[in-house]
Parts: sequence; structure tokens; C-alpha cells
Amino acid sequence: MVAGGPLLRSLISAANLSLKPSPHSFLRSFSSAAAAAAEATTTSVIDPARLRNVAVIAHVDHGKTTLMDRLLRQCGADVPHERAMDSISLERERGITIASKVTSISWKDNELNMVDTPGHADFGGEVERVVGMVEGAVLVVDAGEGPLAQTKFVLAKALKYGLRPILLLNKVDRPSVSEERCNEVESLVFDLFANLGASEIQLDFPVLYASAKEGWASSTFTKSPPEEARNMSQLLDAIVQHVPSPTATLNAPFQMLVSMMERDFYLGRILTGRISSGVVRVGDRVHGLRSSDAEVQKIEEGKVVKLMKKKGMSMALVDSAGAGDIVSMAGLANPAIGHTISSAEVMDVLPTVELDPPTISMTFGVNDSPLAGKDGTHLTGGKIGERLVAEAETNLAINVIPGLSESFEVQGRGELQLGILIENMRREGFELSVSPPKVMYQTKNGQKLEPLEEVTIEINEEHVGFVMEALSHRRAEVVDMGPVPGHVGRTRLSLTCPSRGLVGYRSVFNSDTRGTGFMHRAFLTYAKYRGPLGNVRKGVLVSMGNGTIKAYALMSLEARGTLFVTPGMETYDGMIIGEHSRETDLDVNPVRAKELSNMRAAGKDENVKLSPPRIMTLEEAIGYVASDELIEVTPKSIRLRKRYLDVNKRKTMSKKPKD
Repeated sequence: MVAGGPLLRSLISAANLSLKPSPHSFLRSFSSAAAAAAEATTTSVIDPARLRNVAVIAHVDHGKTTLMDRLLRQCGADVPHERAMDSISLERERGITIASKVTSISWKDNELNMVDTPGHADFGGEVERVVGMVEGAVLVVDAGEGPLAQTKFVLAKALKYGLRPILLLNKVDRPSVSEERCNEVESLVFDLFANLGASEIQLDFPVLYASAKEGWASSTFTKSPPEEARNMSQLLDAIVQHVPSPTATLNAPFQMLVSMMERDFYLGRILTGRISSGVVRVGDRVHGLRSSDAEVQKIEEGKVVKLMKKKGMSMALVDSAGAGDIVSMAGLANPAIGHTISSAEVMDVLPTVELDPPTISMTFGVNDSPLAGKDGTHLTGGKIGERLVAEAETNLAINVIPGLSESFEVQGRGELQLGILIENMRREGFELSVSPPKVMYQTKNGQKLEPLEEVTIEINEEHVGFVMEALSHRRAEVVDMGPVPGHVGRTRLSLTCPSRGLVGYRSVFNSDTRGTGFMHRAFLTYAKYRGPLGNVRKGVLVSMGNGTIKAYALMSLEARGTLFVTPGMETYDGMIIGEHSRETDLDVNPVRAKELSNMRAAGKDENVKLSPPRIMTLEEAIGYVASDELIEVTPKSIRLRKRYLDVNKRKTMSKKPKD
């Protein structure tokens, strides 16, 4: 009876689950998969010859996630809404992919493990760590725009790992796209392959034409294929034909390199990776290994509690998985990304992925302003440190270095990546102060080197002068300039610019081009320091009063510059309330109220009419603040302030020589 206890309990729970919906159905799919005993478990290990591991790589907004939706629908998966693979709330809000996701689809007796990757260069670490899991890639290129800066970035990663990409020209249903344009783009992509040192086999890439939005792909150019061919079958057939199956042996001992990691309330740490050899079953004894200083170190020994595999849009429990397959496992609490999970008798580690170095750093610290502690729940340096260390575990492109007095230096790839981290933290209830981004320099042979970025800009002809002038102050150099094919009156600029010059430029660019311009950037290389930047920002209006901001005071301050605040907001001594119209900072009193007297006045307070203020988003604030300023981030507000709140301390510090 004792032995039959767990079996009886599982049968009862399965019966209960089939009768009523799970109370935790709103939780992540991991939790529901773990809780649902009714979920079918697969018993057979898939033959590696039937597996295809493929990454979908592309520039931003060229249609990767939409393409994944159509492939899932084609293979019978239930896709609840558009861009279903973007499961993080920030991804849905901003319309971008932030983290790589894996799912599997079945096609003609083959199992395709598809990986959706981000396009932004800031999230390049996501691309780098999953490229080692796959044997092939689908390179999606917008047939209208052609290959851009981040196309080059993600393609370089794929070619470095010896992948042979399939070129998919997307959005061919657009009126401006012709067969000649597709041929031009194909030759541009070929040149890009050649410049990146592709081999003869990689240069012989298959080309397909598609409209992911319309849901079809074709091996020949067409604007509207016949009704029976309006599907993705030709792309799926091309993947099966051109992507090699994983070279793996099922008889060898089990080994897996962890490429992704997630946390679950019920199962703890869930590790996802590609099995490089052997077979793993639920209940197997395994251990986590890592290499440190030329020796292999055992992290933890344990048992595989659950094996899971994403199928379509749902998580399925499996009882075994074999070499070449991509699976998720639970049962070990300590191994992280880059570590090896293997059978208990194996003491060899698998080679880890080499990541590009971070190029930018920001200092996160405790919020010590007079308004601290009013909005957030996590306020201490210890809490902030724990959260940052947890982020560094799941995101290898971020490094966290403890600093002085409860501050932490966070190194990353760009302000967008660090901005997403700050936004996630403030939504979780954190309050913190953040320093402006600093570029990470290198010294080689006594020469100072700085990170350069490749920038591609598309603008209307009348805005070329504004943009060129602004970028010249930021030490940019033009590489190429010409008209945009198929768009009359549009100009495309290719430039190289220091990373420090591009910090905060996007908001300036959007206002200069009236929102009609496109700007894409990707890390290029480290090169010789180009000298100090020109005047890229004016001075600021600094509050010297504490209390509630009055409309009467703002009325007289409007002529001094652009305001960032509205009447009724709280302020304190040292808070930045606007941008000065001149190069110097100006101390002002925004809490001054109208003096009341017994004399009748012609004017009334209701007559105060103020211009709408400039409300800063987090990304704009990160790009705006100067070296002597900080961003105060709370769950409800984003404020700018001076590093030293006391005006006398600021004057003293301004006389000190800068680094």
C-alpha cells in the first residue's frame, strides 16, 4: 500500500485536474506543465537523423517573430495572438524581441527545433549563446530595406560557428519590391557573406521569397502565389533539405551544455540546452560541472526531476531525450548558463560560448534623495545587489561588479539593454539611483581605444544637414551616402561613430527628422580614441527649493528654457526641473508662491497658461544626464537630479579637475 501511495495520488490528482481547471493556469507554461499530470509524456527518444536545429536570425523588424507564428500555425500549433513567441510583457509593449526562445514543430516525420532570436545588437549575447545549439539558420532580410547593420552582426555570429544560412527575402508583397530589387538584395547579401569570410559551401546559400504577414514562402519570385501554395511548406522543406541533422551518438554518456536558464516557483531552476551526447531519463543521477583555472570543478550532484520540451506554444513533459535534441530539465539548483550537465561518471566539460566584451557601464546605487522610500518596496543595497546578480546569471552579456558604499557597476552592450533591466527592476518595486552610461575604454600598446559602432541612417533629403551637423559634434565619420532604392527623396547614410557619441542621440535624431527617420546601429570594433565631443547638450535648471511645484513660479521660468515638470509635482534641492536655454546651469526656485495682500490684483492665478512640459522616458533620461548628474528611478516616477544636492558642494566639486 505504501509503494502504491504515489501512484494512487497521481491518479487522483489527474482525475481532479480533468474535472476542474487548474487554479494556477495564469502562471507560466512551466508551472502548468509541471502541475498537469494529464499532459501526455513522450517515451521514445528521437533519432538524431530526424532532428533539425535551426535559429531564425535577422535585423530588427525584418519579420522573425511573425515568421515563427506562421511556421507554428502551419504545423498545427494553436497560436493565440500575433507575435506569440514574444512572451515577456516589455516585448509585447515595445514590439521587439529581448530574449531568445526555443520551440519545436513536427514536419513530415522530422522534428524541427526552432530558435527565435533578438535583432538588436544590444541583445547580441542572446544570439551568441544560442548559435552554438543549432546546425542551421534562416537569415531573414527585408526585401525593401536590404541587409542593414544588425544583419551583418547576427550573420557574422552564424558564419563564425560554421552554419550554412538559408536566405529568406521577406515582405516581397510590398508594392515597391520588384524582382530586380530582390536580385539586388541577393547580391548585397552575397557581398556581405564574402566580406565576412564565408566558405565556398556557405556562399552557395539557397534563396526563398516570402511574405510572413500573408503566411507564404516560395522558392521562386512571386507577388501572389496560387491559393494551394499560400503556405510555409516550401520553407519547411528547404530547412529539412539544407540544414544537416546533428552529429551525435546516443550510445555515449549523457552530456548537455546549458544555454538558457529560467526560474519557476514550483520546480526551481529550469536549465535548457542541447544534448551533445547520450540519453537522459527522468530519475537519472547527473551532476553539474564547470572549468576553472584549467581544472574541472563539480558544482552539484542531483537527480533529473522533470524533463520538458516546448512543443508549439505549450510545454510537454517527456520521460527521456536523446543526443541532438534541445530540452529543459529541473532538479539541479546551482548550475547556470555555460555549465555542463552530465552523467555521474563523466568529468569532462563542453566548450563554452565566447561572448563579445561589454562596451558600456552604469553604476546602480541606493536612492538617497529626499523623496526616497515613498514609492518602492525594495530600497536597500543588498536587495539591489541580489537582483543584479540574479540578472547576470541568466544574461551572460551583463557583468556586475560590486563598488563602494552599496553601489554596483553594471556592464552591458548598450543603453537599450541596461534600460530594459532598469525598467524591469522598477516594475518589480525597486528604487535606485543610476549614473549616466560610461564607455569602457581599452589600452593597447599605450594607445587609448574606444568602441566604434556602425550606424545606418535613412532620412528625408531636407533633414540631411541637421543630422550631419549633429553627428559631426559626436565625432562620427561618413563611410557611404546615397539614395534609397525605390524611395524618391530619401537618403541613406552609413557612418562610424564612437559609442559615447551615440548615447542619448536617438531622441535628438527623432526630433531633428520629425519622426520620419530610421537609425540602426551595431558594434563594429575598438579603434583609436577620436577626441572629446563637441557641444551636445545645454545646461539645466536646478531646483533650490523643497516642496510642491507652483504654477505661479513656473510661469516666470518658462522663458529660461524647457521645463520637465508640471505644477503639483514634488521637488527638492538639487533636482533638475528643466533644460536651460544657455550652456550653463541655473539655480531656480519652482516652489515660490504668489504673495497675498489686501490689495486687489487685476490678474488671477487661473489665468496662468503653461506650455506642455517635456516628459522624459527612461531611455531619454539615460541619454540625457551628464557626468555630474544621476537618474532617480522609482516604480511611479523618473526624476533627474544632481549628484551633489547641496549647491555649495556642487560649486566646490566643479572646480576639481575631471578624470
